[in-house]
Amino acid sequence: MYEWIATSEGVLALAARLKEVATYAIDTEFHRERTYFPQLALIQIAVNSEIFLIDAPLVGGELVAKLFDNDALAILHAAQQDLEVLALTCGKKPNRIFDTQLAAGFVGYSTPSLSSLVQREIGVALPKGDRLTDWLRRPLSSDQCSYAASDVVHLHDLQERLMTQLSTLGRATWALEACDELANRSTEVTVPSDAWLRMKDVRTLKPKSRGVAQAVAHWREERAQRLDVPVRQVLPDLALLGIAQRAPRSIEELTQSRGVDGRHSKGAVANEILKAVELGRDNSIDFPTSDIEEFDRDLRPAATLISAWVGEVAGRTKLETALLATRSDINDYLRGSPDARLRLGWRSEILGADLDALQSGSAGISFDGQGGLRLVYGEP
Repeated sequence: MYEWIATSEGVLALAARLKEVATYAIDTEFHRERTYFPQLALIQIAVNSEIFLIDAPLVGGELVAKLFDNDALAILHAAQQDLEVLALTCGKKPNRIFDTQLAAGFVGYSTPSLSSLVQREIGVALPKGDRLTDWLRRPLSSDQCSYAASDVVHLHDLQERLMTQLSTLGRATWALEACDELANRSTEVTVPSDAWLRMKDVRTLKPKSRGVAQAVAHWREERAQRLDVPVRQVLPDLALLGIAQRAPRSIEELTQSRGVDGRHSKGAVANEILKAVELGRDNSIDFPTSDIEEFDRDLRPAATLISAWVGEVAGRTKLETALLATRSDINDYLRGSPDARLRLGWRSEILGADLDALQSGSAGISFDGQGGLRLVYGEP
């Protein structure tokens, strides 16, 4: 059973309740395929054995934010998108979290879905929902509400079971540090001046074309934010790349750019694109990370060596490799960045001494004769 909350009084009562508990479970339902900013449709919260479904569009973001004015531990599964959506739609998110998917990675799981984790740990099969459900439609059916409620009903139990296993393995601190790291990750929207760097194939452009790409992508991002529509609806990547390569000076040249159709080649939109092209035409630029890229190129042999050892340690410890270290983490470490994740916290505890030995040359890697790798120490 669940309680539907669609009034300010209901939200404030629940917010007061959350100030008095140690933990609560939470999930969200949202849409973002037709808008630039996510549309928060529903919030599911479980407190002890009670489940509440909050009609987020009706009560509004200002009231939703009051639900997180507490120090309780919020239990979520695959929390990153939920945290981003809450931060962007109501300006606030839980202060402390426990991500059951993230924590499961420290006891041998590889990014499990909620249903598979509940099945494995609790022996319960969650109901299957329609992944194309329109969560913004009202009223929601009883089946939709029951499905939404099922996303939080087992999270308390999962958290307790995972913490027991983590404590037994001596990894509770690792998992909690990883959850804190996720909770504190930035959830800001894309800065328009940096939008061009997210485009596929942008690195194939020549320096002069990059200036146009940056300017047009900047215009596209601002227009998408202003109209609250996906950037692809303003201008597809293919058209943006075509415009960057051609750098058109007239509407006729604009229409000849690959990917450009009638929506982009007439009226105010066409004029705005041409103005952006003009702003970027003489701006021959390198990528902001050009110096780092050159440095990374020199470090590729070292990065390859360390990647091999990270994979070996991940296998031994039954941790997912990407959880232990990404290629970006390895590059940050080799660059000597003081805030590199491999130099801090639980990652340093697992890998720090090994990586220092490899980087200094006092250790190397060889086969162990049993299908794995080992460190071999010698004089640097």
